[in-house]
Amino acid sequence: MSRHAHDAYDTRDSQEATGGGARRSLAVIGAGPAGLAAALAAATRGSHVTLIDAGAQAGGQFYRQPAEELGARRPQALHHQWRTWERLRDGLAAQITKGRITHLMEHHVWCVERLGLDEPSGFLVHALHGPTQEEPSMVRADAVVLATGAYEKVLPFPGWTLPGVITAGGAQAMLKGGLVLQGRTAVVAGTGPLLLPVAAGLASAGAQVAALVESAGAQHVARHARTLSAHPDKLVEGAGYVAELIRRRVRLKARHAIVEAQGDGALEAVTVAALDPAGRVTPGSEQVIRCDTLAVGHGLLPHTDLAETLGCRLEGPAVAVDDEQRTDVRGVWAAGEATGVGGAALSLAEGHIAGCSAAARLAGREPDPRAWNAAAKSRARARDFIASVDAVFAPRAYWAEQVTDDTVVCRCEEVPASTIREAVDELGATDARTVKLLTRAGMGWCQGRMCGPAVAGLTGCEPVPSRRPFARPVPLGVLARAGEERPDE
Repeated sequence: MSRHAHDAYDTRDSQEATGGGARRSLAVIGAGPAGLAAALAAATRGSHVTLIDAGAQAGGQFYRQPAEELGARRPQALHHQWRTWERLRDGLAAQITKGRITHLMEHHVWCVERLGLDEPSGFLVHALHGPTQEEPSMVRADAVVLATGAYEKVLPFPGWTLPGVITAGGAQAMLKGGLVLQGRTAVVAGTGPLLLPVAAGLASAGAQVAALVESAGAQHVARHARTLSAHPDKLVEGAGYVAELIRRRVRLKARHAIVEAQGDGALEAVTVAALDPAGRVTPGSEQVIRCDTLAVGHGLLPHTDLAETLGCRLEGPAVAVDDEQRTDVRGVWAAGEATGVGGAALSLAEGHIAGCSAAARLAGREPDPRAWNAAAKSRARARDFIASVDAVFAPRAYWAEQVTDDTVVCRCEEVPASTIREAVDELGATDARTVKLLTRAGMGWCQGRMCGPAVAGLTGCEPVPSRRPFARPVPLGVLARAGEERPDE
């Protein structure tokens, strides 16, 4: 573990903690790396923190843990940076014991409401909890840190709806959280650094990984070799995964892509093909690989629903923040993948900075940047690295050419690609919203979270902020009672 990583989330009590007077309250939404770092930094500096998370235990996706009743003997075998997790976990437990952090688990936040819009007077966090996720819960806070993470970018292809086809992150979550393998023979495909640990994890857990299919090639890496080589720890980590895959005789197929998934009622095989320098399939290069599991990933997208509801400005797909991780909405900070997907190290650094800044400003002090000097350096280095990674592992061009007209794009509403193309070519749709109105793509349960990027790619429309009023489906009864059960202001 590097010195930068350690300093970025130091959990020791700070000398800056306030003395007398009532402590101001901070709500941190999300208990992944960014949320944990923010909560610990703020709590050790005098704020009372309510850490709100949908998970049954802290850690988020990166530090996802198997349930205790599963009796995992060596859960650390499924994780990278286990010592970092132990430091965060122990720090959280210590702050809970001291009464500085209240940890609300299995609380699904659906809205954050600003109180007193003309003269801001805090926030009301609305959540659902309980076995059916229908029991309302509200938390009053003076400020909020949004550490809402990211979700997977899904690009369709023929056969992608077959049972046995899952996302790369989904395969990793099943393995980490449930100690479950989707099947016996797997292919891991798509693009991005997540594919390596997913393939290595599946292979180590006993699956036969028939191939790792990556659309990027050596030439993509070579273009950014100088920047990447400045981060030897990351290169060593990646080399370790590659060595593990070679040891287990996993075929590494660079500059290849999935063309089709086949099966009668369930996945039985996939067709892969080589890509030319432009990213198009090379005719005649198709190859069939037998498998019962396909874990496919094309990167992540920031989870910005709550930020959008609050009116926070976005830069591209991510929440815009300043050097203190503040959004342009007073009293709202954001950290981690919500501000731009960059991995755990970047999330830890941003969370620490957000927590330090929020605690100081809640106490009526101007923050001292020296409190997060090490984290700021770590943040700068991580952002520099991830910019090159994004350039290397961008989803391939021309992926939409392999999407046949009968391929389902919106699974919720069962909208095929032909209907979406018709909306543009024959009905004159020029933006994603019009396509949605004409085809119902994006009107289902997920509200376009899954199909949004695919619809935009198929139609050539620019992705736009969704501006959803709620971050998740909410029972009408909860909405009806929301205005009646407000805590005293």
